[in-house]
Amino acid sequence: MIHDVGRAFRRVRQTLTAFDNGATVLVDMARRADELNFRFDHGRTISLPNVPGARVPVYEILAENAYRLDWFTADLPAEFGVLDIGGHVGCFSVALAALRPGARVWTFEASPSTAAYTQRNVEQNGFADRVDVRNVAVSSKAGTLEFADNGGGSGLNGITSPADAPRISVPAITFQDARALASLPVRLVKIDTEGAEYDIVLGSDPEEWRDVERVVLEYHDVPGHGWPELESFFAEAGLVEVAREDTTDRLGTVWLSRKA
Repeated sequence: MIHDVGRAFRRVRQTLTAFDNGATVLVDMARRADELNFRFDHGRTISLPNVPGARVPVYEILAENAYRLDWFTADLPAEFGVLDIGGHVGCFSVALAALRPGARVWTFEASPSTAAYTQRNVEQNGFADRVDVRNVAVSSKAGTLEFADNGGGSGLNGITSPADAPRISVPAITFQDARALASLPVRLVKIDTEGAEYDIVLGSDPEEWRDVERVVLEYHDVPGHGWPELESFFAEAGLVEVAREDTTDRLGTVWLSRKA
């Protein structure tokens, strides 16, 4: 209970300090508005449904810089490609495009309802020419994939969703397919797919990661899998861990680089 109260106070503080319209956002939350619009960086806006699962990544990326974008994008050519696998409503793609004007991002979001927000956020922030949104899942095999979709822009869609979550079939492409869409060498890859990261990464060939300089990846509690398995794969691909933040012994975020 104390932890929950502390987290609530932290979110209120972040809302007021990280967003230009924080007071309005808090009012809209309190009155249970259908939608929230977070304004940041002097006019950029992220719109999303007013549900907890949708809000979390907004705070993680825009208020907490959870992916360490300054480090992640440093020392790269003026122009480069990025794969955002598990794009949610587009916070990461928009933030990266704003930070690095020469970057082009290919964003993959499996949930149709969430991908609609991804596309909207990319367009309303003026990045439609540099962020290519695809409403597809990335998987070990191309075709279709059964996907748990809670709707409402939830950040909890995927194979780690509750067993009773609605399931839909979505088109799927491989990591190789995703990489082939990029018109620039893919230097950065971000993956947050609620458990599908094992299938995506381990179903690819280490050679397909040859141009990638850095990876940031969230790994989840999936029976039969764990971070050491991914670590071994990336070592073969020439990417080594430079930082890791563990939430539990089977859940966390890891940063990898070709240059230790």
